Amino acid sequence: MLETLLIMTLVALLGFVFLQHRQQQQALRRQEKRNREVRKEALRERDQLLDALGDAFLLVNETSHIVFANACARKLVKGRRLMGRSIMEAFLDDQLSVAIMKCVRTGKPMQERVTLHSTYTPLGSAGGQGGSAWVIDAAPLASHGDAALTRVVIRDVTIEYQADQVRRDFVANASHELRTPMSIINGYLENLLDDDVLEEPVMARKFLGTMRKHGQRISRLVEDMLVISKMESGESMVLNQEAFGIDDCVQDVRDRLESMISHQQAQVVIDVQPEALQLTGDRFYWTQILFNLVENALKQNPRHGLQVAIKARKDDEVVTLSVCDDGVGIPAADLPYVFKRFYRVEKHHSQSGIKGTGLGLSIVRRAIEAHGGEIRATSVPGQQTCFTITVPEGEGHSADRMPDSAD
Repeated sequence: MLETLLIMTLVALLGFVFLQHRQQQQALRRQEKRNREVRKEALRERDQLLDALGDAFLLVNETSHIVFANACARKLVKGRRLMGRSIMEAFLDDQLSVAIMKCVRTGKPMQERVTLHSTYTPLGSAGGQGGSAWVIDAAPLASHGDAALTRVVIRDVTIEYQADQVRRDFVANASHELRTPMSIINGYLENLLDDDVLEEPVMARKFLGTMRKHGQRISRLVEDMLVISKMESGESMVLNQEAFGIDDCVQDVRDRLESMISHQQAQVVIDVQPEALQLTGDRFYWTQILFNLVENALKQNPRHGLQVAIKARKDDEVVTLSVCDDGVGIPAADLPYVFKRFYRVEKHHSQSGIKGTGLGLSIVRRAIEAHGGEIRATSVPGQQTCFTITVPEGEGHSADRMPDSAD
């Protein structure tokens, strides 16, 4: 009887121990499951946070293989696989891979700016720009177990790079444009003063006439530079909104250019339909827009008999203006650049006369954009060149200010 009781007690004790062990295992499994879920949730939150970054973010292991890439990085490669690939495979440009490998191998933080003169983004996808600039920021992370990771941030600074380039080009071109007429004026002054040319009235008058032309060119260049600088500087430049007749504005432009038109025996045709068509905006700038376009047509085509057509039409609250000529035209390769500052199409044009400032069409585009409009250029060399403007009839720029933008 005692033996039976002992056996039953032992069995009960073993059952209790087994049950306790089983419950503990189940609790451990539940805890492990909860830990896995917490880790997954933490990783999911991490991925969401890193995906929200506007810069490409990568995690690279000690063998230089990518173990994580955020949404921005994946967007750059446009479908190419990143995870598991080495830095050398992911980056098609050595400048980028070398910069990152430097941090991975030395274990020291680094930041380096890389300029790529190609049509490829850092991760190899084709871009729409002729060049790009990137900041590579890499640093080792605290070790997690046996894994040594390096975080890499790739920041696109192309816009800032191009803006800086535009400013540098603007200063360089402006300096060159001012230096040329100044050198000519100084040279003629030297001849007048040192070579006794003042004693020869005919020659002196010729020298003074040339100097006056170049002096006027300097004045026009400075004025144009001040206008376009103010347009793009971000200064408050409120447009004087008023309704005005397009026909009156065009006639004013024609009158201002009458001497040039008569000298070239050009024919300027004005066609505004309806005749009372009005536009709401800053008349000063619209007069300057049309003046620059018509003057540009005359300057670029100094031959006699040039025909220039100025047209204006209204369609569904949108006014379309165009200035067309039948001159030498603009080669297709030059059309995308005609609105850039200091850009000139000179391949087929006479170089005997005084050049323009190279800022007229850039000013035209800025002023039109300030009124919420657009301008485009089309040309069939030797047949017709047209500058076509579309603008809302009764609205200027939404902020009534010149836009802050760059070429």
